[in-house]
This record gives sequence, structure tokens and C-alpha cells, in this order.
Amino acid sequence: MFPFSRDDEDTFKILIATDIHLGYLEKDAIRGNDTYTTLDEILQCAKQNEVDFILLGGDLFHDNKPSRQCLHKCLTMLRKYCMGDSPVRFEILSDQKVNFNTTQFPWVNYQDENLNISIPVFSIHGNHDDPTGAEGLCALDLLSASGLVNHFGHSHSVEKIEISPILIQKGITKLALYGLGSIPDERLYRMFVNKQVSMLRPKEDQDGWFNLFTIHQNRSKHGPTNYIPEQFLDDFLDLVVWGHEHECLIKPTLNEQQLFYVSQPGSSVATSLSPGEATKKKIGLLRVKGRKMKLQEIPLKTVRQFFIEDVVLADHQDCFTPDTPHVTKKVEDYCFAKVTEMLDEAERERLGCRLTPEKPLIRLRVDYSGGFEAFNTSRFSQKFVDRVANPKDIIHFIRRREQKEIKDESSIDYGKLFKPTAVEGLRVEDLVKQYFEAAEQKVQLSLLTEQGMGKAIQEFVDKDEKEAIEELITYQLQKTQLHLQSRGVTTEQDIDAEVRLFKDSKKNTAEEEKDIQEAMNRAKAHRLERGDGDFADQDVSDVNMDSDEGSVPVAAPTRGRGCI
Repeated sequence: MFPFSRDDEDTFKILIATDIHLGYLEKDAIRGNDTYTTLDEILQCAKQNEVDFILLGGDLFHDNKPSRQCLHKCLTMLRKYCMGDSPVRFEILSDQKVNFNTTQFPWVNYQDENLNISIPVFSIHGNHDDPTGAEGLCALDLLSASGLVNHFGHSHSVEKIEISPILIQKGITKLALYGLGSIPDERLYRMFVNKQVSMLRPKEDQDGWFNLFTIHQNRSKHGPTNYIPEQFLDDFLDLVVWGHEHECLIKPTLNEQQLFYVSQPGSSVATSLSPGEATKKKIGLLRVKGRKMKLQEIPLKTVRQFFIEDVVLADHQDCFTPDTPHVTKKVEDYCFAKVTEMLDEAERERLGCRLTPEKPLIRLRVDYSGGFEAFNTSRFSQKFVDRVANPKDIIHFIRRREQKEIKDESSIDYGKLFKPTAVEGLRVEDLVKQYFEAAEQKVQLSLLTEQGMGKAIQEFVDKDEKEAIEELITYQLQKTQLHLQSRGVTTEQDIDAEVRLFKDSKKNTAEEEKDIQEAMNRAKAHRLERGDGDFADQDVSDVNMDSDEGSVPVAAPTRGRGCI
């Protein structure tokens, strides 16, 4: 890295941010607008600095199905800041049909002759706004179809991943932009180990490209395979922008083994009251010229302050012990003093910054191990209801776990402790089928087929179709009753036998598929009748953006407004 004396026609300026979590707590009376205010600041910063493009590292939205209000505010801000007459001063050299493979308009948005884009936005999806449903669509695909965001890094295969870069050139500087949207960590870990992940490189002048990779996975180790080690990534990379981790560690750090730098911008909103979220929130302004880079850290001014402290009561025996008279009242008074100190610190820090929200987030973690008792946190919170943004959860009582004797790892037979399973990669309906195949006879389904129940649960999980299971049961009950009437069955024994025969006769047939689909359609129709089926609240996979039948391919334009 080296200091850039000035910006010129050969220097990329890229605004970098991750984990914006738009819509988080949007119904909260105090914190409801926090994410929208900060996104506005981020986009305004991009416009003021005249960046070439914005790079987002996943979790733009907090929910997989953002609310109508959330989508409306997001679209409004993107249109306000990213559309305009300012020319885009770089060109795409790679095959855009490969880069943007989730849309019917497979080209970068600023080249669309129907749009006037001044600041292109490139984004991968995160684990909060990941693709779901049979069509594999997510909220980012809605923004992509509207022409406001370029969604890339979506891998369709669960067996092999080929990451093809977006090749971008500005003057003499050539940038290879790689992206990989969120994938379950255990699965991706195994794919790396099995060499099923590959990163493609330009055929010509490979050493002349600056290689930038954005990823959205666990960076910290949460289990043996529940993270992605940096050593798994290719050593030809120059910079990795790591999303998903909320602690702001934006300053590039060198991986001594792979010799690339890693920047972890962190989130722009605190979605949990944990120490990592208390780090001051920042975004980055990345400059790239040739093979050299410089990352400027930009503190965010609109982020709500968050202060967290730990108190171990056993460490304050000079003030109280479990045997002290009225000890609980003394502990409560001590905690009151600590919270007041944190509020005073927040007030001093906020002086002179009018953009910072008035009420901070405060968390005091109290370790009451050693015989102490917890006091009434609801009554305690009432004392600060007008001063903090989270009055209901200021105090968090914890107890230290006793250290248990751990056996020598060399004497443990892991083969006996863990039995390999084939659950990974199975769909919900597959798991339902496996369960009933292995279950006892008394808990077997007598009316529904395993496939039907599995499909109904899949609809409930993936699409939040709350009436899917109930509607399937009702529909199948009606069909079974009509069948019994037509057969003239009257005795209880004959009814049980006929129901089993009727169910078995439909297994794995076209009639079974038709019945399941009809029940799912009825559930969806009932939801629409109740008024729950507006565009924002339905699963994005229900929006037909790409169909092989009756679709007419649109030729990619060679040049549009905003190009040079």
C-alpha cells in the first residue's frame, strides 16, 4: 500500500460496506429508523466522494422477506443517490451473462439504455437475505430487476463452485472483482476441503490484475467446520472484504501465509448487545491504482452509541458480600451508579455531533456467581426509560460455569462419539420421508403421504406459508371422505383398511403431485384473500423474473447512458 497523492483517470475509488441489516427493529419506537438513517449516510458519502462504485458484502436486508416499508425506503434511497447524469468511468471486460446470472437482464445496470446510473452498486447476498424457494431468488434480485443493484456471486450448484470474476478496467488499472454469496459454513468448508471450489482467472496478463474478493461467511471459528479459514482462499488475491462478522476490523491485515490483506468492515448497526458490536462503526473508501491500494476509514456519524461493561460481584468484596445485610439493594445501587457513568460518557462523546441519536444503547453484564442473587431488572429499567434506547434489557445477569474435568483428548475415540450422517444437502421433505421410514408403526401417517407432508413443511419453512399443513390435511380429508362414500364403506375396520389402500395407491404418482399442488394453491389463495399477499410480503421466489417458456432473450446493449 502507498499514499495516493491525487485521484486520476487510473485510480478506482470504491466505497465498501457490509451488513447494513436494513429493516432491523423497524417497528421499534426508538430504534426503528436507525438502519435507514445510516444507509442514507453511506450513500451520501459515496456521492460526495464521487466513487466509481459501491461494493456491499452481504446482508443489505435484515429479513429474508423485507417489509413493504423496508423495500420502499431502500428503493427510494438508491434512486436518489445512485441515479444521475454523472458518467461512469470504467468498463466491464468479462462475460456479463456469467457475472450476472440471476436476471433476465444480464449486464451491468449502467449499460442499460433505459437507465441513467451514476453510481453502480455491486452486492453479494448474505445469510439474512439469501435466496430461497424453487427459483432461488432473494430480495437483492428484486433490486436487480429494478436496475438499481448488480447482484453477483450467486452459486447455483451445491456440488461445484466456480467463481468467475467481473473484469473491470479504468485507465491502466485492471480490477478482477470476485464474489461469493453466503453458503452454510459447514457445506462450504467441506467443499473447500474436497477441492470443489475454484476461482477462475483472466487468460491474459494474470499478474496485471488487482484481485478483490468479497465473501460473507464466519471468519471466527465457531466449531471444527463452522467457519472458513483464510488459508482456504487462493494466494493470488490482493484484498479480501469479509462480511458477516459484525465487529469492525476494517484496517487491512496481512495474512502471513497467503500474503493477501483482509478487511472486515463490520456491521453499520448493532443487532445484538455483545462486545463486538460496541466497536465504533466505519465504512471504507478503497483506492486502487495498478496493483497498489489504500483504504481510508470513514467513521459513521449516524450510528447509535453502544456501551457495554462487565461487572463481577465477587470482585467487590470491599463493598458487599453475599452475607452483607440488604446485599441485593446494595448491588442494585452499585449497578445504578455504573449505568449512570456509562450514560455520562455517552453524553460527553456525543457533544458536537448532531447526527448521533440522542439515546444510546447500554448493556451491563453482571456476574452474580458465588452466592449473590439477582434483583428485579424490570424495576431497575424504569429508572432509565427516558435516557436509553433499550430500557428493557440494560442488565444481563450471568453466572460463570464451573470448569469440568476434561479427559485427555488422545484417549478419546472420536469414531465412537460421532457417527457420520448424510443430512447435509437434504431438503426438508427428504428428512420428513426418512423420519417416517424409520419411525414406529404407531406414529406413521394414515391420511397424508410422506411426500405431501414434506412439501407442506417445506412451504412453511421456506415461504412462511402458515396454512400449508392445515390446508393439505383439510384437502386430503375431503378427498378421502368422497372416496369412502363412493366405495360405500361403513364399518370402522373397513374404513381404516380402505384409507390405507387409498393413500398407498397415490404414492409417487402424478395424482399425488397434483393434489399437493392444489392444496398449496388453496393455502396461498386464502392468504391473498386475507390481504397478506401484497408484493413485499410474499416470498420473492413467487415473483416470476425468469421463465424458459415464452421468454424472449434481450440483447445486451453495447453502450448506454452513463458510459464513456
